[in-house]
Amino acid sequence: MTLQVPCPQCQKTVDWQPSSEFRPFCSKKCQLIDLGEWAEESHKISQPMQADSNLSEEMLDALEGEFLQNNKFFVEPE
Repeated sequence: MTLQVPCPQCQKTVDWQPSSEFRPFCSKKCQLIDLGEWAEESHKISQPMQADSNLSEEMLDALEGEFLQNNKFFVEPE
């Protein structure tokens, strides 16, 4: 059984699987609307970052690599 989640923008049902290119969004349009809302600061992280958690350069590089791998719209075309 495939996990189904609501699109955060329009609430349309989205199959959570690798073939769902824009998951958790239903389309590129909803993905870009959400990105624009973050850029306009309509969305905010509710909790401040914990000051006592130190991240090493190695940890930051690993997080950045994972993020870029999973969010291909941030990568320059080759």
